[in-house]
Amino acid sequence: MSASRIRRIHARQILDSRSRPTVEAEITLAGGQTARASVPSGASKGKAEAVELRDGGEAWNGLGVSRAVSNVTGEIARLLDGHDVLDQAGLDEKLRDADGTPNLARLGANATLAVSLAAVRAAATVSGLPLYRRIAELAGTTPTLPLPMVNILSGGLHAGRGMDVQDFLMIPVGARSYSEALAWICRVRSAAAELCAEQGLTTLLADEGGLSPGFARSEQALDLMVAAFERAGLAAGEQVAIALDVAASSLQDNSGQYRFDRLGQTYNAKEMIELQRQWVQAYPIVSIEDGLGEDDWDHWPAMTQALDSRQLVGDDLFATQPSRINRAIEEGIANAVLIKVNQNGLFSGALAAIDTARRARYATVISARSGETEDAFLADFAVGVAGGQIKIGSVRSSERLAKYNQLLRLEEEGLAWSGASMIAPL
Repeated sequence: MSASRIRRIHARQILDSRSRPTVEAEITLAGGQTARASVPSGASKGKAEAVELRDGGEAWNGLGVSRAVSNVTGEIARLLDGHDVLDQAGLDEKLRDADGTPNLARLGANATLAVSLAAVRAAATVSGLPLYRRIAELAGTTPTLPLPMVNILSGGLHAGRGMDVQDFLMIPVGARSYSEALAWICRVRSAAAELCAEQGLTTLLADEGGLSPGFARSEQALDLMVAAFERAGLAAGEQVAIALDVAASSLQDNSGQYRFDRLGQTYNAKEMIELQRQWVQAYPIVSIEDGLGEDDWDHWPAMTQALDSRQLVGDDLFATQPSRINRAIEEGIANAVLIKVNQNGLFSGALAAIDTARRARYATVISARSGETEDAFLADFAVGVAGGQIKIGSVRSSERLAKYNQLLRLEEEGLAWSGASMIAPL
């Protein structure tokens, strides 16, 4: 048997950053090499995402993944016994065909993705390549270091709805290197924490490490962002800028209206567009994610036209599904795609989503989830696919820093720096 063929697949239940179970898979090759990968889980989930298989019942509050683990060690292990990990597309196709559902609901996207990512890492190991180089081979790209988009203040489902808008993020648009960008990020994060403390605001952390001051008005959070830039000695709009993750789907009620419960205000779609247009005029905002709901297709074209000078990112809107990205392209909706590999459930499926976006000149933002592990795969993935931008979370907690630190290591490889050039509109 060739050294790159699968001899054994094992899996286990581990915990993510929110102390919830997730799947880790481990592949052993005929040549003796072993590789493992684990999968994240989101709090703010789109309806079109691939399905995580959870156990239900009383154990782990119903969130256990023993069924997904059993699927890996049983059916999937038998299916892929002897498969060559250098054939990634064939491996992923086998997994999709075996599952037999459009959203990987039978085997579980958490099961399929853990194996799919472990296979990529195993192939890199047996080939003697750094992981990002193997990913670049599969993607057909020239690796580049991505520009970080980083949580500073958080609300929504990431912070117990302490604020209506889910995340207020910074982008170091003027940084000349990744290491300089990271230094600026840490300065702004520290400045924001100091300002919160001085104003008697809570400095408790949200799921992704952002501060959650609990402002009722979004403008208060935006003002604090600008103040943190100033305290950090960085020029707003020139060196650093603001990105928003509105997570509008989580604000919608059954009538389609958008409820800002902390503010005590309800908006229709047209009013939501106008609200965000006003924010863009008043603050150095360069990117807005999910500014309308995932199924508000009728109003997304109007938002795209109203804010066409800004990056408009679809997360729940696209769910890393090429079919939804294609629909948006046809209807003139948004200009950037958030890529979350676990929304798709397979490595090759995520590559297809990136390719679909790029053919239409949509920007891509490679993103972590609110429930992460210490696996740094995402950093190599963002570099390998030349994703342009990366959204990991704040510069707190080991599951986030594992990715930031891996990017520091990869910077030593002399890779090109994306900088602000990959922010839409391209």
